[in-house]
Amino acid sequence: MKEVIIVGAGFAGLHIFYKIRHLVGKKIKLTIVDARSHSLLKPSLPEVAFEGAPLAHSLVELRHTVESRGAHFEQDEVVSIDAKANTITLKSDTKLSYDYLFVTLGAVKDYDAIKGYREFGYSVCDDVEAQKLFKKVEHFEGGKVVTGAAKSEWGSRIDAPKLLAPCEGPIGEVMFMLDHHLQEKGKKRQEDYTIDVFTPGSIFFEDVGDVPREVVGKEMQNRAINLHTDKILSEIGADYVAFEDGSRMACDLAIIIPPYTAPQAVKNSAIGDEKGFIPTDEHMRHLDFDNIFCAGDLNALTQPKLGHLAIIEAGIAAAAFMQELGEDVTIPPYEPEIFCIMNMGGHEATLVTSDVLYGGDVDLAFYSPLAKLMKWGFDSYLYYNKGHMPPDFALEATDKLVKLFK
Repeated sequence: MKEVIIVGAGFAGLHIFYKIRHLVGKKIKLTIVDARSHSLLKPSLPEVAFEGAPLAHSLVELRHTVESRGAHFEQDEVVSIDAKANTITLKSDTKLSYDYLFVTLGAVKDYDAIKGYREFGYSVCDDVEAQKLFKKVEHFEGGKVVTGAAKSEWGSRIDAPKLLAPCEGPIGEVMFMLDHHLQEKGKKRQEDYTIDVFTPGSIFFEDVGDVPREVVGKEMQNRAINLHTDKILSEIGADYVAFEDGSRMACDLAIIIPPYTAPQAVKNSAIGDEKGFIPTDEHMRHLDFDNIFCAGDLNALTQPKLGHLAIIEAGIAAAAFMQELGEDVTIPPYEPEIFCIMNMGGHEATLVTSDVLYGGDVDLAFYSPLAKLMKWGFDSYLYYNKGHMPPDFALEATDKLVKLFK
């Protein structure tokens, strides 16, 4: 029996768990470690923030989910990983030994890196911030809204795209869903409220090609949403947002994607690159430690930091592990692509799929109520199936359907 530990039960961690659970009690003893009692389904957080959706529908209870399927759940925080000794240390001072380790802790949203955020900023990036934003939006009657992503910094060990923003899809949801919300309140664009969007890059949505940008840009024009490029956030004040170039924007409501950084446990453990993100090969295996795999936002390969990429990487990591244990599986090739569905308020959404960032030629955007229905179906499936992704054949069928529009 191999001792296997998965640290972090987000998208990647749960996907690996479901992929390898059939080995529990046969070839492996499996422990899942997470500081939270519930896994957070982040794609539905904009609905919590702008539509008042119940947070409970974004949570998957972990202990029963894991232990009813034969594994052990340890609710605790990982403090450090000793890759040479094959142990992890938890906040409770417990030490766990492993033969194989999957590190799927995700990235930390570093709100405190932004001066003034705690006093004046809002976000949709976690359950606490999404609920806080909903309380603000519920009583917001208009004014100057500023939204955008702060600049993040990445290591240099892995040859991956170096994007200035970790992921700008949520900014699209913020601007469109807030606009819809204010329209539903009877507020008038430009008279009662304005929405200004900033990006640290020279291009908004730098991770896709021209087609999605044009679709999103056209809708921004239709809704009188203003775009400002090359703006690196430095401070949020009571009535302004400031940037490194010395400029400011008047602001009554600042909604921000903060910088992403690596968890302190990884920084403490000398298994990350100079920024703390974990370097792996395309089988998601650590470059220095053969028995450590990493998938999701913490992997230095992952650009942008996107749930769809976490799922791709988790599937590869699980297959590489199973093959090593003698299972008859094929390791999928690492073929990253952008795939997301952007809620735009009401019945509207835009489905985006693109691989041009990685040298491909797929670059599509599908703006339709059908995209909203697909997002609702995906989010509901995740919730009711305890974070289990839809079957591979369903995902492949969706991919083929979308690419018919190419």
